[in-house]
Amino acid sequence: MRAGLDLGVELDRPRARRVARELRRHEAMAKAAGVIRRRDVSTAELTTRLERAQVDPATRSEVVERLSASGAVDDARFAEQRARSLAERNAGDLLIRHDLSNRGISREVVEAAIESLEPETDRARIVVERRGRGRKTARYLAGKGFSEDAIESACGEAVAEDAPPVVR
Repeated sequence: MRAGLDLGVELDRPRARRVARELRRHEAMAKAAGVIRRRDVSTAELTTRLERAQVDPATRSEVVERLSASGAVDDARFAEQRARSLAERNAGDLLIRHDLSNRGISREVVEAAIESLEPETDRARIVVERRGRGRKTARYLAGKGFSEDAIESACGEAVAEDAPPVVR
């Protein structure tokens, strides 16, 4: 065992500290495993969850580092899956970008995840085909984080000009 325990070995103070440290590591790893067992999370989300569970900073960073190195926690994979999931629920690039950055994903990884998706204008056209052209659909697309350009190309120039401006 990493703590140096064995039958017949005296449990002195330094060895007891090592045992306690190993137990804390084991408990932190068990908590992290419980988090990632339920769903995929970003590195920042896992760090926050462990912080809320009152895992000390050194142990927390070690656990996150080990899980990242093993591939159990991967920001790129998480970002791609999350972006795809949001896109399937009619989210535009702005909403996807906002969601991923709020989850602690780096800008480069966010952009790579968005690049892996179907183009935003094509996704907007699919929504327009289902909902029909009109101001209501344009407002829906704007609320879902589609860019002005995507709304204009999907709904037509006249509708996009009447729609409220999109905040960027």
